Amino acid sequence: MKKIIMCTVAALGALLAATATAQTWPSKPIRLINPYAPGGFGDTVARPMFDQLAQSLGQPIIVESQAGANGTLASNVVAKAAPDGYTILIANLGPIAMNPVLYPATTADPLKVFVPITQLVSGPLVILAHPDFPAKTLQELMDYARANPGKVSYGSVGPGSTTHLAGELLALKGKLDLLHVPFKGAAPVITNLLGKQVDIGIVNISLAKPHIDAGRLRPIAVTTLKRSSIFPAVPTVAEALPGFEVNPWWGLMAPVGTPSQVITRVEQEMIRILKIPAIAAKLRESGLEPEGTTASAYGKVIAADIDQWREVVKANKISLQ
Repeated sequence: MKKIIMCTVAALGALLAATATAQTWPSKPIRLINPYAPGGFGDTVARPMFDQLAQSLGQPIIVESQAGANGTLASNVVAKAAPDGYTILIANLGPIAMNPVLYPATTADPLKVFVPITQLVSGPLVILAHPDFPAKTLQELMDYARANPGKVSYGSVGPGSTTHLAGELLALKGKLDLLHVPFKGAAPVITNLLGKQVDIGIVNISLAKPHIDAGRLRPIAVTTLKRSSIFPAVPTVAEALPGFEVNPWWGLMAPVGTPSQVITRVEQEMIRILKIPAIAAKLRESGLEPEGTTASAYGKVIAADIDQWREVVKANKISLQ
């Protein structure tokens, strides 16, 4: 009986502490942990929305880069942080939905260690080629690859990256034998495309935009179900391969145990902020689509993506461990 009472008191104490935290939150700066190096989404394109969030909450928002291990380093930092609402992960498709199936021995189930808050944005990857490459459409690319099995190379930003698995999905859906050439980031993919060292490349559309605009590279297709708002004339992969979709997203997640009031507050603030016309327009100029989902809807997106990429990794026998 004494043990039961002590456990009950401890549980009540934890509940009261969490309630107190939620009622006073935020009373100090909030850290947003970015899984990539400075200069990317977390501290450039997303900065205006995070500034708005800081203004709404009355506390500074500090974006802290913890790059490394394909996004796992940042995830580990947040997973081990106190669940008090002061350490939040800037989550991305790759680390959250791909790493668990690529590195199952070392990556925990994200929906068991994190609580989804909201999906912020989504935006397509683009399949690119040098203007001299013989295939101008996706159908022509697939025909060319089938006529030259194992010889058509595609550049990705690295092993296990979103762009790597997008290429694997293309190979799976199109029944193609493609040669994967991994680089360390998007810049060398672009450089090698310009130098004709690889046949096609797969990169974020915002990074490719200057080269497409200048005519240095030719877009073949985008990976989302809908065409891109900044390149509406570029078809989707799904127009030639029904069912194909790679829709990279960014969102916010907190350590499991974070008070629900805190989750709801950030969720609702971000939904409101992403509807601000100036912020939404700026995102679309970068090729990103504002999402502003509920926490529940975001959780379903994550679960569905994990299932899809588990199937791709299994079917293509991809092993990075």
